[in-house]
Amino acid sequence: MSEAHAPTRAYRGLVLAMLLLVYTFNFLDRQILGILVQPIKAELGLTDTQLGALGGVAFALLYSTLGIPFAILADRTSRSWVITASLTVWSGFTALCGFATGFWQLFFFRLGVGVGEAGGVAPSYAMISDYFPPEKRARALAIYSLGIPIGLAGGALLGGYIAALVNWRAAFIAVGVAGLVIAPIFRLVVREPARGGADSAAVRAAAAERVPIASVFPILARKPSFWLLAFAAAFSSMCGYGLAFWVPSVLIRSFGFSLLEASQFMGSLLLIGGTAGVFAGGWLADRLGRGDRGIYAKMPAIAWLVTAPLFAVGLMAPSPWIAWFVLLIPNGLNILWLGPITTAIQHLVKPQMRATASASFLFINNLIGLGAGSWVMGGMSDALKASYGTDALRYAALIALSFYVIAGVLGLLAVRHLRKDWAE
Repeated sequence: MSEAHAPTRAYRGLVLAMLLLVYTFNFLDRQILGILVQPIKAELGLTDTQLGALGGVAFALLYSTLGIPFAILADRTSRSWVITASLTVWSGFTALCGFATGFWQLFFFRLGVGVGEAGGVAPSYAMISDYFPPEKRARALAIYSLGIPIGLAGGALLGGYIAALVNWRAAFIAVGVAGLVIAPIFRLVVREPARGGADSAAVRAAAAERVPIASVFPILARKPSFWLLAFAAAFSSMCGYGLAFWVPSVLIRSFGFSLLEASQFMGSLLLIGGTAGVFAGGWLADRLGRGDRGIYAKMPAIAWLVTAPLFAVGLMAPSPWIAWFVLLIPNGLNILWLGPITTAIQHLVKPQMRATASASFLFINNLIGLGAGSWVMGGMSDALKASYGTDALRYAALIALSFYVIAGVLGLLAVRHLRKDWAE
């Protein structure tokens, strides 16, 4: 797309839909392992600690570290091409997971999934910011972030059904091949937008300037809101990713669910609660944030503090049906932050720095949250097994809820700083 050619509203919607589809596969491929834990554990003889490492460390190790160089590449070249190549790589490695015969082989394939997905999210954030004006940006980013609950729900439902009908290996292969089919279609449809194309003339002029990439990091480092929001999101993600990975196993071990029943329970929770929470966060941020930029931090912080006790009540509910209705609310609140905080990160730097700033945020969020969440929870489950037996995993999840409280406190501390650090 030439910089002089303004995209139509319909085309912007198509681009957002394509980015949402790719992000859905990002999370579907990332989290499908969670619903397949029990059959993989039975066939390969793995411990909860090993399975937690496959869900977290194996994926996050290169996903986090390669995100920044891929974002720098995206800021300097074509973000559309970077996303296409990333989708191709992670889908290929997802399919290979279906052929793993042991822990280390599966660990290596999960590393590959992480390498691919490292180039998907930050360039997408930057593209959306260049397609949508500031007053619509949080909603657009929230719609894009619907890929998280839809992908998590899709992973639970598709993985559960395919594993029940065929086996766990077929589930990996099916979703991996589907991503490989979508990659060339994405590249044909999504054109590269002008840097700062949806911003004011002054911002577009600034975006045309060549800025040394090394200058992005000192700018972020001097802004306390960046650090507070990044670590708040990271502690939230530690619990969020851990719960998304392990709750299906809690349902099977503590409530006696079958694999298919667990997939239906989790899929419906994530789809209904998660999509409502993500969209509400973006919509409210756009409406309330005009008068007070601190809202972009305050609203997620309050949501995290409410999430912790509600999750605790749901996890200890006497029946799965009571648990479903109680867990519906925190499954929305725990990811309400996605639209507001990702939008705030975009506004800490100039347009030509947005992908790199997003990747720096994601590096902290994913290295801590994604890397440690399922692994720490799995390790706690193994440690508690002697005392609590099949309920050990449920008590490990309860302990992990303290991370939401930490996230809430950090979010509240970020409010005042964000008002000063925001770059209009």
